[in-house]
Amino acid sequence: MEFREYQNAIIYKGKEILSRYRFLYLAMEVRTGKTLTSLGIAEKMNVENVLFITKKKAISSITDDMKMLCPPFVMFTINYESLHKIPKIKWDLIIVDEAHSMGAFPKPSGRAKKVGDLIRRCRPYVILMSGTPTPESYSQMYHQVYSMPKNPFSVFKNFYKFADQYVNRKDKLINGRRINDYSDGRVDIVNKMKPYTINYTQKQAGFVSNIKEHMLHVPVDDSIYDMVAFLRKHRIIELEEGVILADTPVKLMQKVHQLFSGTVKFEDGSSVVLDESKAIFIKNRFKGDKIGIFYKFKEELNALKQVFGDDITADLEEFHSHPTKSIALQIVSGREGISLKQAKFLVYYNIDFSATSYWQSRDRMTTKERSENEVFWIFAANGIEDKIYRAVTAKKNYTLQHFRSDFYD
Repeated sequence: MEFREYQNAIIYKGKEILSRYRFLYLAMEVRTGKTLTSLGIAEKMNVENVLFITKKKAISSITDDMKMLCPPFVMFTINYESLHKIPKIKWDLIIVDEAHSMGAFPKPSGRAKKVGDLIRRCRPYVILMSGTPTPESYSQMYHQVYSMPKNPFSVFKNFYKFADQYVNRKDKLINGRRINDYSDGRVDIVNKMKPYTINYTQKQAGFVSNIKEHMLHVPVDDSIYDMVAFLRKHRIIELEEGVILADTPVKLMQKVHQLFSGTVKFEDGSSVVLDESKAIFIKNRFKGDKIGIFYKFKEELNALKQVFGDDITADLEEFHSHPTKSIALQIVSGREGISLKQAKFLVYYNIDFSATSYWQSRDRMTTKERSENEVFWIFAANGIEDKIYRAVTAKKNYTLQHFRSDFYD
C-alpha cells in the first residue's frame, strides 16, 4: 500500500518527535487515517514488539490495517478492559488509541492507571491518538500524559499541584454540598503540549463532506407521558414487572430519559420494553435502507430486535458483509474507532448526555469520497431529547443542573 502525501509528512515528523521525547500525540480527526499513520511511524522506529490498545469494536478494523501494511514488527492488539491478559514481555512501542478516554480528573481513572503502570514497567516509546484530545475540558490532558517521563507537566506531583498553575478552580454547589470544580483548564495546557503533538483536520486532508441533521418527533404511547408525570410528582411507580424508583434527582433524570424512549430499568436491576413507538417509526421511515442505528440504553436494543427481527444486527462484520442488513450500536461503544460508511443514513434511537458522544458518533459515515452525510434524530414529541440535544450541540454535557431547569419540580 501507499500512504497519502500528508500521512508521509506526519510519519516523518512523528518519528522525529517520538525519537526526541519518547512520546507523541497524534491529534488527527476521524477518518484521516490515524491508525495507518501510527503504524507507519512504528515501522520507521525499527521496533520489534508493538502493543496497540484500543476499544473492542475497533480491533477488527485495526487488524485489517495491519494486514494491509504488513510491517516488519510484531503487533498485539487488545482492548482496554483486557489489559490484564497481555503477554508479560517488554513492549518497545505502545500505541494508545482514543487516548482522551484516560482523561478523567482530578483522580486518574482505572484505565489511566493500568496504561500508566504498563508504561512505567516497559519504558517504551508511546503514541497517543485521538481525534478529540480534550473534548470537554483542557484538564483532561493531565492523566493522558502523566506517566510519560518527559511530559511537560512531569514537575507536578499530582493533578492538584498541576491545577494550581493550569486550572481556574471554582466552587460548585451540588446537592447542597460545595465541591471543587477543576473543569476550567487554561489554554496554556494545549500550548505546553504543542512540541509533542501533531494536529491534522479532515479539511486539511481534503474532506468536503457535510453533515445534515434532521430532528423527527414521534408521539409515544400515552402511558409513557402518564408515567413521566406520575414519577415527577410521586418519585415511585409500582408496576407488575417491577418498581421504578426516582428518589434522587439523578435517578429521576435517568428514568425520564429512559421512559421517553420506551424502556425502563427497575430498582432490582431488571429492565423492560414499555413502548415500541420509536422502533416502529424507524422501521417504517427507513424501509429498504441500510442504516446505522445508535441507541443509549441496552433495553432499547431489545426493542429494535423485536421490531426489526433478522433485518438488524449488532455485529460489525455481519453488517459489512450483508448487502441489506442494518446495524444497532450503543452510542458510547460505537462512537469511536469504527466506520459505518456502508450505511445510507445514521439514525439515533436516543441521545447521550455526553457532548463527546454527539460530536464523535455522528461522524461514523464520513469518508473522503462522500460529500454529504445525513443524520436523523428520533425524539419523543414533548420529551427530554430536544433539551439534551440543545446542550450537547453547544459542547456541554447535559447535567443535573440542566435537568432541574427543564423538568425537576
